[in-house]
Amino acid sequence: HAIDYKAQDFVEEVRRITDGRGVQLVLDMVAGDYVPRNLKCLAEDGRHVTIAVQGGAKAEVNMAVVMSRRYTLTGSTLRPRSAEFKALLAQEIARNVWPFAELGQLRPVMDRTFPLAQAAAAHAHMEAGDHIGKIVLEV
Repeated sequence: HAIDYKAQDFVEEVRRITDGRGVQLVLDMVAGDYVPRNLKCLAEDGRHVTIAVQGGAKAEVNMAVVMSRRYTLTGSTLRPRSAEFKALLAQEIARNVWPFAELGQLRPVMDRTFPLAQAAAAHAHMEAGDHIGKIVLEV
């Protein structure tokens, strides 16, 4: 499911899609002010994993809610990991994720493609924040 968080109430849409249960996992690349909203989307015993902090490294979290709903909050980044770990991870992805891509069951959401000569326009499009999905530069 895709949710246009700028035009729709994200939390309400997640509740609707999951019949009020919430999701088991949130992979959060934004963090910052998005964390409280993302936590509202979790089911009991859900897990919130921060994998980037594009919206800021600090977030205000009601720990009483985290405890009462038994959430697990974790974070991870690959930067400090060894080359060996990254190679093992790549092998796991090749084994467990790529088959879905090959079957057409895993497709990224594409917003727009720009020729390389229009890289500045692509960057401006990204900065405007009106896109949903990937912005691609053709080489």
